[in-house]
Amino acid sequence: MRKVFALLTATVLAVAVLGSAAGAEGWTPEKNVSIIVAYKAGSGTDNTARVLSKFATKSIGQTLVIQNQPGGSGSIGWTALSQARPDGYTLGFVNLPTLCSNIVEQLGDYKMEDFVPICNHVNETSMVMVGKDSPFNTLAELVAFAKENPGKLKASTNGKKASNHIGAELLAKSAGFTYKAIPYGGTADQLLALRQGEVDFSVAKEADIASMMSEVKVLGVFSESRMPSFPDAPTLGELGYYGKWYGSARAIVAPKGTPQEVIDFYADAFKRAMEDPEYIAAAEKAGVTTLYMDPAQTAKLLADQYTFCTDEVSKLWD
Repeated sequence: MRKVFALLTATVLAVAVLGSAAGAEGWTPEKNVSIIVAYKAGSGTDNTARVLSKFATKSIGQTLVIQNQPGGSGSIGWTALSQARPDGYTLGFVNLPTLCSNIVEQLGDYKMEDFVPICNHVNETSMVMVGKDSPFNTLAELVAFAKENPGKLKASTNGKKASNHIGAELLAKSAGFTYKAIPYGGTADQLLALRQGEVDFSVAKEADIASMMSEVKVLGVFSESRMPSFPDAPTLGELGYYGKWYGSARAIVAPKGTPQEVIDFYADAFKRAMEDPEYIAAAEKAGVTTLYMDPAQTAKLLADQYTFCTDEVSKLWD
C-alpha cells in the first residue's frame, strides 16, 4: 500500500503545480455542497467545520451543508465519503492521524488512495487535561499517582486507537505508567465523560474544549514550546516525557476520481475563506488554529501522517 500511496502523492504533487494556474476559472458548483463530518454535532471537528463553512459559502457561491455521520472512530463517515460520487458535490473533513491509523489498523473500509486532498484547514496541538474537580493540579502529580497505582487511572478517548487515544498512549509510554483507556463515540462524548467524573484524564485539543474552559484543567501540552493560550501548562518534554509535537490536523478531501478542475476550484475557494478577516476573528474566538495547505502540501501531510502511523503509532500497542 505504501508504494501505491507514494505514487498517488507524487501524482497529486505534479498535477497540483500544473493545475493551480488554471484553477477556478472552469468548474463552479450549481447547487448546495455536502460536507461529511465523521463525528457528531458539537465535536471539535464539527465546530471547526461549521466555522469555516459559514464563510466558505461566500467564496464557493453555494451553501455548504454539514452532514454528521459519526461512529467507528470516524470510519462510518469516511466510508461514506470514499463511496460518494466524485462530482464535486460531496466533500469531507478527515482527521489526522486518525484516518491513517484506522487504515493501518484495518478499522475502516477505505484506503488512502480513496481520497483526493483539497486543502488542510486546522493544525492543533494535543493537551492533557482533567476535570475541574480533579485532585490533580499538575501533570507530575497525575503521573506520580499513576505509577504508584498501576492501571487504576482511567482515560476517556475519542475511539480505540483514534487521535486522542494515541496521545494518551504517547504520554503513558513516555512517562512509564499504565492506565485503562475507555473509548467513546467521539471527542464530544469523551469530554463529557471527563467533565462528569467518569474518568480521570483525557487528551484533546484546544478547539475541543473552547466551550468548556471552566470545566477542565489543562495540565500539559504536546509541544516543543509552551502554548501562548496556556502559558502555565508545561510541555511534556519539560517534564521528561514525550518530547515531540503531537496533535491533529483536519483536512478537506474529495472522493477518488474527482476532476482536477473541481479540486482547484475548492482549494482556491477555501483559501480565500480562510484569509477572510471575519473568518479569522471567528476562528480565533472559537479556538480554531487555522493552517491552510494547498493540495500538494496536503498530499505530503497525508503521506507523512500515514508513515507516522505505520512506523510509530503501530508500535504503541506492541
